[in-house]
Amino acid sequence: MKVLLEFGRSHPYRSVMTLVCLLLAGVAEGIGLSSLFPVLELAVPDNGGADASPFAAAVRGALADFGIQASLGTLLIIVVGGIIAKAVLVLLANRQVGYAVSSVATELRLLLISALMGARWRYFTTRPAGAIANAFTTEAERASLAFLHGSQVIAAGIQIVLYTGIALAISWQGTLAALALGLISATALTWLVRAARRAGEQQTELLNKSVAHLADALHAIKPLRAMAREQLMDNVLIRETEDLNRAQRGEVFSKEGLKALQEPILVAGLALGLYAAVTYWSMSVSHLLMFGLLFGRTLGAIGTAQKEIQKYVTRESAYTSLSENINAANAEREPSRSGQTPSLRLGITLSDIQLTYREEPILDDVNLFVPAGKLTTLIGGSGAGKTSIADMMVGLVSPSRGTIRIDNVDLNDIDIRRWREMIGYVPQELFLLNESILTNIALGDPSVSEKDVWRALERVGAKAFVEALPDQLLASVGERGLLLSGGQRQRIALARAIVCSPSLLILDEATASLDPVTEYAVAATVAELRGDMTILAITHQKAFADHADVVYRVQNGSVDKAA
Repeated sequence: MKVLLEFGRSHPYRSVMTLVCLLLAGVAEGIGLSSLFPVLELAVPDNGGADASPFAAAVRGALADFGIQASLGTLLIIVVGGIIAKAVLVLLANRQVGYAVSSVATELRLLLISALMGARWRYFTTRPAGAIANAFTTEAERASLAFLHGSQVIAAGIQIVLYTGIALAISWQGTLAALALGLISATALTWLVRAARRAGEQQTELLNKSVAHLADALHAIKPLRAMAREQLMDNVLIRETEDLNRAQRGEVFSKEGLKALQEPILVAGLALGLYAAVTYWSMSVSHLLMFGLLFGRTLGAIGTAQKEIQKYVTRESAYTSLSENINAANAEREPSRSGQTPSLRLGITLSDIQLTYREEPILDDVNLFVPAGKLTTLIGGSGAGKTSIADMMVGLVSPSRGTIRIDNVDLNDIDIRRWREMIGYVPQELFLLNESILTNIALGDPSVSEKDVWRALERVGAKAFVEALPDQLLASVGERGLLLSGGQRQRIALARAIVCSPSLLILDEATASLDPVTEYAVAATVAELRGDMTILAITHQKAFADHADVVYRVQNGSVDKAA
C-alpha cells in the first residue's frame, strides 16, 4: 500500500481523521448489531428464554449499567440508531477519502512540476515530452484512484475485525469456519489479482509509449502528410492502441472473473455454515439468524477487500511510474548557486574551454569574447558546437575545462538565477502557446503591462501587423502559432525575449526557417537593439554576419575570429 503510506506521511492529520471515522463507524455498527441479538431472542424465544445466550445477557447487562431497560422498543431504537450513526460516520470518512483522493492527484502533479522546473537541462534531452505529459494527466489520476481503493481495503478490514469479534461471542466454531472459508476463497482467486496487476503494469507502460509517440506524430504531422508517410506513424499508434486494448481487456476479465467466482464460493460457504450450525452445533433459531447474518457479512467483507485489492494493484503501477519520473527529475535537480549579483557592462569571456559529450570532444581550447552592447555572431555548420557555446554562457551546460567570465567574474561565482533573469532567448524551434499574442509575450508575468508588450512589439517591428488584427493583443496565434506567418511568429518570439529589457539577447538559429528577405529584415531589426543590450546571434547564414560587430567562425571544435 505504497500510496497510502506516502500520503499518511505527508498528510498525517487527514489520514488519522479518515481512520478515526472508519473506526467509529465500525463501533457504531457493532453496537447496532450487538443490540440486534437480544431483539432476536425477544422476537423469536427459544424454550421460553431459558437458553438465553451469554452474549445476549452481556448486552442486557451493559444496557442496565447505563439505566436502559432491554425492552423490544428500546433495543430496536438502538439498532436503528447504530445503523444511522454508522451511515453518518461512513459518509464523513468517505468525504475525507474524497478530499484525499483529490489531494493525492494534485500533490503528485505539483511535485512533478516542481521536479521538472528544477531539473538540469540534460534531463530534458533524454525524456519524451509525451511521457511527461502522460505522467501529469493519466498517471496522477490513476494513482489517486489507487489511494481510493486502498482506503476501501482498510474499511473492509475494519468490518472483518468487527464481524469476527461479534461472531466469536456467538459461535467460535462458526467464526473460524467463516474465516477459513474466506481465506480459501482469497487464496484460490489470488491468480486473478496477479493478472490484474500485470494488466495494470502493461497499461502504464503502453500509455507512456503511445502518448509519447502521439505527441511526436502531432508535432511532425505536416512533413509526414506532405510525404504521404503518415501511415508509418499510424501503424505504430494502431499497434500500441491494440496492445493497450488487450491489456484493458485483461483487467476487465480479471475483475469480472473475481466477481463471478466469488459469489458461488461465498453462497456455498454460507450454506455449509448454516447446515453445520443446525446439524452439528444445535443453534437456536435466534442464534442461527444472528450467526447467518454475521457469517454472510464476514464473507462479504472479505470478498470486498479482495475486489478493492485487485483494483488497487491495477493502478498502483501508475503511482510507481509517476514517482520514478519525479525521483528521476529530482536526481537531476540543478544545484542552487547563489553568489554575486551579475552585471554586463564589459562582456562575456570564454577562456580555454573544452566540452565533451560521451567522451567525445565537441569544443576544444575555445577562446572568445562577446563585447557588451555589441552584436556578436557565431557562424558555422550544423553540429559545429555553436549552440553549446550559448548553453554554457547561460549556465545550462558546464564546460569540461576552462572558465566563463561575466565582466571578469567567474560564472560559477555568480547568482545563476539572477543572471538568467538578465537574458532574452529565442530558439530555432519557436514555442508559441495556443493563446493570445498578449499571453505569448507576457507569459502571465504580472510585472509586464500591456504598455510593455506594445513597446516590445514596436521595437521588433511587429506593432503594425498586431494593430491590424481584429482583436489586436487578444488575437489567438493558433496551435504553435500557425495562424501567423513565419516572420510574424519570429517577431512575436523576439518581442517576448526583449519585453523585460534583458542585458543579453541570444538568438539560436532564430531565423533558420525564414526566407532570405524576411531573415534579412529580422536581422536588421535585431541590429537596432544593440547598445541597449548585448546580442549573440547563432547562425549558419550570412544575414546576421552582415550586421555584426564581431563574427566568430565555429568549425572542427575550434573558434576563430572571422576577418
